[in-house]
Amino acid sequence: MSTTHEQFLADFATMSSFGATPGGGVERQAGTAADHATRTWFSQWLAQHGYTETVDEAGNQFGIMELVPGAPYVLVGSHLDSQPLAGRYDGAYGVLAAAHAGTRIAAEARAGKLDPIYNLAVVNWFNEEGSRFAPSMMGSGVFTGKLELDVALATADPAGTTVAEALAAGHRAADGRAPVLAQVARYAEIHIEQGRDLEESGTHVGIVDRTWAASKYRVTVDGAQSHTGATRMGDRRDALYGAALVIAAARELTAEFEPGLLHTSVSELLVLPNSPVTIARQVLMNLDLRSPDESVLALAMERLGKRIIDAEHDSRTDIRLDLTHNWGVLSYQPSGVALGKASADGLGYTHKEVMTVAGHDSTNMKDVIPTVMLFVPSVEGISHNEAEYTRDEDALRGVELLTDVTRRLVRGELEEN
Repeated sequence: MSTTHEQFLADFATMSSFGATPGGGVERQAGTAADHATRTWFSQWLAQHGYTETVDEAGNQFGIMELVPGAPYVLVGSHLDSQPLAGRYDGAYGVLAAAHAGTRIAAEARAGKLDPIYNLAVVNWFNEEGSRFAPSMMGSGVFTGKLELDVALATADPAGTTVAEALAAGHRAADGRAPVLAQVARYAEIHIEQGRDLEESGTHVGIVDRTWAASKYRVTVDGAQSHTGATRMGDRRDALYGAALVIAAARELTAEFEPGLLHTSVSELLVLPNSPVTIARQVLMNLDLRSPDESVLALAMERLGKRIIDAEHDSRTDIRLDLTHNWGVLSYQPSGVALGKASADGLGYTHKEVMTVAGHDSTNMKDVIPTVMLFVPSVEGISHNEAEYTRDEDALRGVELLTDVTRRLVRGELEEN
């Protein structure tokens, strides 16, 4: 193993100590003390490796390497925040891989081994996960203009703490020197797959070419608060029962399609009044449907709508769905896919085109900037779980691939594809 590989694994182990959980994962939701500590460590790492750190008003943390004064940036990165009781690879691997890749590229440029036409910046996007503050991909959403800064800063967590307050509690203040969208020419990101395809096919790396379509809803089930014991069964308007029928319907719906064509889930239930002796008057929850086929997603929603009407009747409740997020099967730029393949071929890595089911900051960036998105295998596809794991050899292979992709982007190869 080379010294650079050993250093990456050592840095990754250190980074994973922040917010470490007993089961081998991490918990560092956006703006928490653990997130602050990780960002502080990363700030020190950037300074030690020749980057100039800067932070924007949305909490996005950048490390800048000036290679061509006045030129736009190739931006590379991911996120350091996590879900509750989560794995240590999701997002964080991509940030550290980007930082190591940038260090190597800058050294090559300064040694005269690389003729860059762009500058280089590494980014840790704020609140990609969206577990404490919704929506997810918040930092990149503000950066790309999809989310207003004022709206993001005013967003509160369940305890009432706003994003602005969380940033002020521990993050370095914005300094006005951070890159803005107009200064970014290209974006690249590497991530664990969070699925089984690469591992099961024995493929070294994935080159992401499209996203799955998705529809996300905030579901409100309104019933009537009453006594759990004294209220006759026929008189009950139990919001929790209505919610349970929706949950079951969403799960059962997947069996009506070919395996792999529809994923559904319900999450984050808020039950009111949440008393042990009171029937729920209201339940709020999130409903998520995803498919690689937009027609399947449309048909699934049509069928689910009919089941919700039945759920309302059976539970004597009112059920409302409010769309919060919606996107179709969206492509990454073919030139970026081709560049990723060329890098993998040059390194002798087996590769395949893959779709991303999960959202990533790259799914925001690709809509406005030519983007390359890469995957490395996940053991058993486990993610958002302490057992999340990517083998060292796969992680190191990904660093090599991202380094080569970044090198090609910095010297302007994407323009040639």
